[in-house]
Amino acid sequence: MISFDCFELSEAVAGKLLWGEPGMTFNGVTTDSRKVTKDSLFIPLIGEKFDGHDYIEQCFKAGASVCLTSKQIPPVTGCSAVLVDDTAKALRDLAAWHRRKFDIPVVGITGSVGKTSTKDMVSCVLSQKYCVLKTQGNFNNEIGLPLTVLNIDNSHESAVIEMGMSGFGEISRLTAIARPRIAIITNIGVSHIEKLGSQEGILKAKLEILEGLDKDGLVVLNGDDPLLRPLKGKLPFRTVFYGMNSGNDYTALNYQTLGEQGTSFEITVNGCGYNIEIPVPGIHNVYNALAAIAAGIEMKIPMEIIVDGIKQFSPGNMRQSIINHNGIKIINDAYNASPQSMQAAINVLEEISSGSRSIAVLGDMFEMGEMSKDLHYSVGDFIKNKKINYLVTVGQDSGMISQAVADSGNGEIKLHHFENNKEALKYILGIVTPGDYVLIKGSRGMKMEEIADGIMKSE
Repeated sequence: MISFDCFELSEAVAGKLLWGEPGMTFNGVTTDSRKVTKDSLFIPLIGEKFDGHDYIEQCFKAGASVCLTSKQIPPVTGCSAVLVDDTAKALRDLAAWHRRKFDIPVVGITGSVGKTSTKDMVSCVLSQKYCVLKTQGNFNNEIGLPLTVLNIDNSHESAVIEMGMSGFGEISRLTAIARPRIAIITNIGVSHIEKLGSQEGILKAKLEILEGLDKDGLVVLNGDDPLLRPLKGKLPFRTVFYGMNSGNDYTALNYQTLGEQGTSFEITVNGCGYNIEIPVPGIHNVYNALAAIAAGIEMKIPMEIIVDGIKQFSPGNMRQSIINHNGIKIINDAYNASPQSMQAAINVLEEISSGSRSIAVLGDMFEMGEMSKDLHYSVGDFIKNKKINYLVTVGQDSGMISQAVADSGNGEIKLHHFENNKEALKYILGIVTPGDYVLIKGSRGMKMEEIADGIMKSE
């Protein structure tokens, strides 16, 4: 847990002591007034609909000893306050200052799809040899990443840091804090295209991760991605490519599905062949494993140990978690959605439901901008030839997914569209029976987990 005094804090964030003692120390940092602990530092952030400064007094009463502030606030006996121009920038500056104190290799991961799964798989591999700090949950933005970095301590030998973004400049600020030695870009999709304009704009934003990369660092890219593959030989860093097509530095061969038990593939590294078993289904996880292999090799981990690390991978909450409820198999992939991840999830449903009835419940994909209807339609165009029994769409633009299947003339897939989760759940409960496989997926704002929870609460 981070611990230092107000003098060091003022130096780190270019602030000045507003009141209190410069030698007052604090332990731990939070931006959430509900998570204040004794003698911690509270950093009040300002959002569109909230101002953390409104909770400073409450935080001191809850035990905080120090706070940052961008406003004049009355003194509190036994506490200290440091004045800064911008508390959000101060949080980033504090994390960058803290990061410079630790000479450990950081793996930075970004991309449109698969960041979190890749982060978890890389962490599984590196943890076989090192004490690793990794991003928890969705702490991959300009608040979460600094808080993650502030958790680095003397016990850590490496860190695996996920970097998300929704616009230009965000990853630039994040990579300046994390200062990675290995930078992984999983792919370039269409998430956040509403703000970035095009896939080329998304590529430009993702490549900002290289701004903070160590000059002797390694870039790890998905060589099967049509926008990343052309970067071969064009970057001023050592670069390796991974994928399932020929010509990559790390190539997966002989991919096999093992149903619910996972997937396997073969790979040759330094002239030796290895069989890789991933304990989760889906060909997309092969790409995550390849990125983890590349990072492990760079970190001088023997391949045999890397293989063991991949076997220990498990998906995060609401990320293709397979739940058995009274004989009904629920694939809860409700955390988020994009066209690429929708397709990957549909492939998993088709793979593991062979011989059983399958139901795909798909919600809206957000931040698609003017392309939203076309991108939803493209998902339906992908589904039209899949062996899916029911397609249930929820929301507004998701209706275009059903429309694409209807336009194809495929009458084997039963189509139903609902405006909200409540209506969809009522229908699903009326048709689902033991032995069925139910995929549930949509953007975070759709709260599709309500449907998963509703099924699990049913008799």
